[in-house]
Amino acid sequence: MQNYVGNIIEFQLSAEGRKTARITCPPKAIPAPGQYLLAHAPDDADAPLAEGLFSAGHAPGSFIAAPPIPPTWQLGTSLHLRGPLGKGFRLPGTIRNLALVTLGDTLSRLLPLLPLADNAALFTAAPSSLFSSSPFLPLALEINPLADLPAALRWADFLALDLPLERLPELPKLLGLANDRYLPCPAQALIVTPMPCGGLADCGVCAVGRGQNVRLACTEGPVFEVKELLRDL
Repeated sequence: MQNYVGNIIEFQLSAEGRKTARITCPPKAIPAPGQYLLAHAPDDADAPLAEGLFSAGHAPGSFIAAPPIPPTWQLGTSLHLRGPLGKGFRLPGTIRNLALVTLGDTLSRLLPLLPLADNAALFTAAPSSLFSSSPFLPLALEINPLADLPAALRWADFLALDLPLERLPELPKLLGLANDRYLPCPAQALIVTPMPCGGLADCGVCAVGRGQNVRLACTEGPVFEVKELLRDL
């Protein structure tokens, strides 16, 4: 973990029409899929806390920060960056069929996984028309309703989810699992929750699980093995 300086050079719209930001920074500062940075604009007096940023894609010397982007950030805003932080997605060597599931407010945090698979299918509660005309998504990406996910688990070589913490209890039903909660494919979930301290204070705001199985998303995640999440429910 190190500290870097970044600058906002461009704003774009995500597949859902939300604001993203292209940020220039040293290559070592660019978070891997599922990892995050804590970003603070020192000139922004209205935002004393750092913002957690995930990558929606990158190019040499810059990356696209996924939504949400603070409304006070402008073109040219200088950012203090700390990270990359946390554990990201850890995919097996070769993925032929990749299933992506988004239950949150954006699929952008999953987009860096697309180049790692030959085929990909997205499962979302949002209308497929929301994504069908997006220039940011591959034309070959299949858009499917969440109800079709259980049938796709045997097709997928890997399952990646973007899952708000408050929706974690829905996971067994979402996956259509029986009582034994057997998953036919490897699966990992990015748990979306505030991580204000970035592991510096063990503040507990981002606690996942309960009892003796509590883990902190900021350091032990935010990407977790789905089988471990299911075990702890």
